[in-house]
Amino acid sequence: MSVCPFLSLEALDTRVTVNNGREIEKKPSRWSSNEFRFYMACFCVVVPILFKTAMDASNETNPNYNIYKGLLSDGWIFGRKVDNSDLQYRFFRDNFVMLLAFVGIHKLLRIGSRYLKIERLDFDLGFGLIFFFVLHGFNCIRILFLLFIAFAITRIFKKRPLLAQILVWVYGISTLFLNDNYRQIKFGQIISQLAFMDSYRGLIARWDVFYNFTLLRILSFNIDYLKRFTIIEKSNNEIPLTKVETPLKAKTSEEDLSYPSEGKQNEIPVPASSHLTERQRLDAPLPLTDYSFKNYLAYILYTPLYIVGPIITFNDFIYQSRHTLPSITLKRNLVYGLRLIFCFLVMEFTLHYIYVVAVSKAKAWHGDSPFQISMIGFFNLNIIWMKLLIPWRLFRFWALCDNIDPPENMIRCMDNNFSTMQFWRAWHRSYNKWVIRYIYVPLGGSNYRILGSLAVFSFVAIWHDIELRLLIWGWVVVLFLLPEMIATKVIKPYKNKWWYRHACALGAVSNIWMMMLANLFGFCLGKDGMVKLLKDMLTTFDGIVFFVTSTICLFIAAQVMFELREAEKRRGVDVKC
Repeated sequence: MSVCPFLSLEALDTRVTVNNGREIEKKPSRWSSNEFRFYMACFCVVVPILFKTAMDASNETNPNYNIYKGLLSDGWIFGRKVDNSDLQYRFFRDNFVMLLAFVGIHKLLRIGSRYLKIERLDFDLGFGLIFFFVLHGFNCIRILFLLFIAFAITRIFKKRPLLAQILVWVYGISTLFLNDNYRQIKFGQIISQLAFMDSYRGLIARWDVFYNFTLLRILSFNIDYLKRFTIIEKSNNEIPLTKVETPLKAKTSEEDLSYPSEGKQNEIPVPASSHLTERQRLDAPLPLTDYSFKNYLAYILYTPLYIVGPIITFNDFIYQSRHTLPSITLKRNLVYGLRLIFCFLVMEFTLHYIYVVAVSKAKAWHGDSPFQISMIGFFNLNIIWMKLLIPWRLFRFWALCDNIDPPENMIRCMDNNFSTMQFWRAWHRSYNKWVIRYIYVPLGGSNYRILGSLAVFSFVAIWHDIELRLLIWGWVVVLFLLPEMIATKVIKPYKNKWWYRHACALGAVSNIWMMMLANLFGFCLGKDGMVKLLKDMLTTFDGIVFFVTSTICLFIAAQVMFELREAEKRRGVDVKC
């Protein structure tokens, strides 16, 4: 069992306990050894110092306070100001109550729809269209037009699935460029009689920002349809799961399958003894009638996951719409909801006591030590992590309350990462699963790792924003992966040596420094702050002391991270990140 089950990975997502038949190597615990007792003592001393330094670098006592105090707002914790200067999180924070109201209304209407015997997917479509219009106003017509074109492409070219996939990919990526360049064209500019449609643009006028998530669902539906159509074309009839030629090769006998009775031909044959695993759900043998335009819209506009996900594939969504997974229980939902509240309160505490976002925006670090500047960047990165984690968990909680279990997006704290490759598996996990399924594996997977990684991170960069800077960032990430790939391959034969763990820790320290510097440059300090940090850190006595001390602390942190993962393995959890 976990030391604190409430904070365990298992409490977040039951998927982490599924190892697909892999045998997990379990090593004896080191927590009671003198080595790790020393590490824990270091943690007890160092972690409070980190918080104090960040507060000293950003609070009222800092000489630069007057430069950024105008960015602060009135708070609610003991009369303190709150750093609500991040535009993205401010939108979420200011509309938090409204979002909770939507959750409640949606749940009540769902209950009512059951009494009225309204089909689940029909309700999803109806509520989704209303929410869609409230959110984007008449701009929703633009999105409907874009998703209809993708639907039409796959229907027209379904007899040539490879060509259809290429066309839908080219079209999908093209829409990102089209939206970036032409999103501001008004209806009245197209046809003057439609000018009235420009008067209501919904709660979120920037419809194109959330279209990026919509695109993932568009591609998922159409590619899943093409795969299923190809399978059925080859077999000339719709066949049960045991006969479907998928990479899963589910070990289920025909006797274990329960077939849909007459009048229930749209239900998916499933093992009578259990539900399909996540891997099996990805290639669930849906009837082609399930790939209808109505279900297409219901999936894309599914309200709890529409805005920012988490991402769930079409096949998985349809399966879960008809079969409630055993992972969805009242107890698990309550625990997940409490963790959401806990994370929200941690964020509130941070924003009320550590004003590093405002400091970064104002570049108010004149006279600060390298340690203070690094803490400004470090806590900025943690706030970025939390500002993404909290909305994702809110929308996933909404989906869980609606009996849909999408993947958890953040299964690791940002600070609990030592590997570049593993970091990307844990960060935006549902998106990671999506790009692996639809990009990495089709391009050859691990057989062509570099090619696949280049394609993945190129798409990730373009998907985030149409900027050359981000595209270069994506390629640089791949370059960062190479040393780790090579070092892992070289050192792996020595894993039984006594020094192996310590050598890995040294490699982890290098990785952490690279990841921190790259992210500090890109998301926190910018060029000016990074130049000052590096100059002070490498050319002053205090800076060199800070660098050496930090490296030692990171070495200790890496050892603790290793042991945390070993503890998870002893509980049967091995998430490879």
